[in-house]
Amino acid sequence: MIQNKTLLITGGTGSFGNAVLQRFLHTDHFKEIRIFSRDEKKQDDMRTLLKNSKLKFYIGDVRDFTSVEKAMAGVDYVFHAAALKQVPSCEFFPLEATKTNVFGTQNVIDAAVKYNVKKVICLSTDKAAYPINAMGISKALMEKVAIAASRNAGDTTVCLTRYGNVMASRGSVIPLFINQIKSGNPLTLTDPKMTRFLMSLNDAVDLVLFAFEHGNPGDLFVNKAPAATIGDLAQAIKELAQSDNEIKVIGTRHGEKLYETLCTREEMVKAEDMGDFYRVPADNRDLNYAIYFSEGEKEITEIEDYHSHNTERLNVEGVKVLISKLAYVRKELFGESVEDFLV
Repeated sequence: MIQNKTLLITGGTGSFGNAVLQRFLHTDHFKEIRIFSRDEKKQDDMRTLLKNSKLKFYIGDVRDFTSVEKAMAGVDYVFHAAALKQVPSCEFFPLEATKTNVFGTQNVIDAAVKYNVKKVICLSTDKAAYPINAMGISKALMEKVAIAASRNAGDTTVCLTRYGNVMASRGSVIPLFINQIKSGNPLTLTDPKMTRFLMSLNDAVDLVLFAFEHGNPGDLFVNKAPAATIGDLAQAIKELAQSDNEIKVIGTRHGEKLYETLCTREEMVKAEDMGDFYRVPADNRDLNYAIYFSEGEKEITEIEDYHSHNTERLNVEGVKVLISKLAYVRKELFGESVEDFLV
């Protein structure tokens, strides 16, 4: 299915793009992988480090249709990962989040349809479910844009994935805690009772590839993941590092949730359990659906959301086992020489 094909990754110099390259760059899958992003420094770092003729680099911004269009010609598949996703930044600059996450996504889909791309996978976040912050709201609207576009995309299949925080990705809490330990500073927690899903980059890639293989137009895919409290996560890192650093509670940041939802109850009513994943099919009724309304869905008041408070909860020991597998943790805490990409 993917041999001798061309893949475009928007936001390809980020953590997800690096994980995809780690999976495919040295295989016979994909004859060409295009990296599309704004940051020429990261692209140059990646080009210099990897030195692989399969990689092609395109400078551009998803906000600019012309730059997207130039990268899209000749592409078979798209993983759309470009986004503004730092929660406090989006709170203060919500219009910028909208320009990238919403209008940028429409540009990517429009260009993909124009050039007859076979499939576009749009990456979303758990913060899009019952959003309370600008980043989540922009991503929720991104999902709506993608689902609406999927209805009229011709031979291009547009579908989505939604996943939680990726452990040890850039800007996430595990690197923060490790840097604080190394600097001899307290580990700063917003609220130790907060829960978060625990996913690795490999889990994220597995989810996108599952959607790639099984996705129908407008489908949303979610993976089942364990969770932990932030307090237990900090304690697990302390114990792995054999550290006696203080844990300091600093209070909830701008726009943060107590727990993260991966599937709303409205989505769980129609979700299909596919083992390690849920598939949420698109609602393909048209604007006249009310004509056919006879009765509602009573299950919607009986079923629960799927969120980080009611999924499998890991204790400190369970968290230690899980995060000990991460290349970043093995390198930073155990001093192992782990060959990794620029995450």
